[in-house]
Amino acid sequence: MYKPTGSWVAMPTPFTEDNKIDFKGFETLIERQIKYGTSQLFVLGSCGEVTLLTGEEKKSIVKEVIKMTKGRIPVFFNASAPSTRESVEFAKFAEQEGAEGLIFTVPPYVLIPQTAVYEHLNTCMSSVKIPVGIYNNPSRLGVHVEAETIAELARNNKNFIVDKEAMPNVKQLVQVKRLCGDQINILCCDYPNYSIVLPTLAVGGNGTANIGGNIIPEEVAKFSRPWDTIEKVEEARKEYFKYFPLLQALYWFSNPIVVKAALRVLDLPGGHLRKPYLDLTGKKYDELKNLMIEFGIVEKYGIKK
Repeated sequence: MYKPTGSWVAMPTPFTEDNKIDFKGFETLIERQIKYGTSQLFVLGSCGEVTLLTGEEKKSIVKEVIKMTKGRIPVFFNASAPSTRESVEFAKFAEQEGAEGLIFTVPPYVLIPQTAVYEHLNTCMSSVKIPVGIYNNPSRLGVHVEAETIAELARNNKNFIVDKEAMPNVKQLVQVKRLCGDQINILCCDYPNYSIVLPTLAVGGNGTANIGGNIIPEEVAKFSRPWDTIEKVEEARKEYFKYFPLLQALYWFSNPIVVKAALRVLDLPGGHLRKPYLDLTGKKYDELKNLMIEFGIVEKYGIKK
C-alpha cells in the first residue's frame, strides 16, 4: 500500500479572473511539481481554499486532477467535512473516481473529545479501502489527535498509513513513531514557527507535508528526504537553513495568501484569493518579491517572457 514520503506539496486552487476553477492552471502547476522532483501532491487542503469551494467544485477538482496525474504522481485528496456523514460520502466518491489516497481531519469548530475523535476518524477510514491518513492541525481545528488515538486507529485500520502533523510538539512525533512503528509514515508541516522539519526526520519521520514546495519545489524535495545517509542529513540542514527566511515569509499570513502572491511574482497560475481572503499587495508584496529575487528564485523558477 502506497505511503507518502519525501516532499508532499499542498497545492493551491488556481482561479480564473471570473472566479472559476482554472484547470489549465492546475495542469501547469502539476507539471511543474513533477519536473522538479516532488514525491506526491495534496489537493483540497487549507492551502487550496477548500472551505471556500462548493461541493460540486470539489468533485470536479477530484475528477480533473485524477485525469492529469494518474500513473504520473500520487495525489491524496482532503476528504474532511463538517460532519462524519459528509466526510464518508466524499471519501467514497473520491475512491470511486480513482483517487490514490485520502486525508481526514477532526471536523472544525465542534471541539469533540478523544472518544469522539476516534469514532469519527475510524468511521471515515473504514468506509474506504484505499490508503488514508490524518491531518493533525489543532491550531486550525481546535482539537489535538493524541498519539494513543492514532495508535488505536492504526491497529483497527490497515489502510491508515500516514500521519500529517502540524503542531509544535516533538513528543507527539516520538510517541507516534514509538506506538505505530513502520505502519504509519510521519510527515510534518513546514511552518517555521514550529520548526519541526529536522526533528521529524531525526526521529525517523518520512518527510514534509509542505507549502514551500509550491515556490521552491526542488529545494524542498532535498530537505524532505528521509535520513538514511549522513549526506542526506547534511543536505537537509543546508537547504532548510538557507531557505528558512522564505518559509517565514510564506507564513506571514494564513495559507494560501502569501503562496498565491509568490506564484504571481513568478507569473505562474494561481489567480486571486476568494473572499474573505484578500490578495497580498503593497509593501509586503514588494518585500516578498525582493526576497525571492535575492534568493535567485525568480531567476530559476520565473516564467521567462
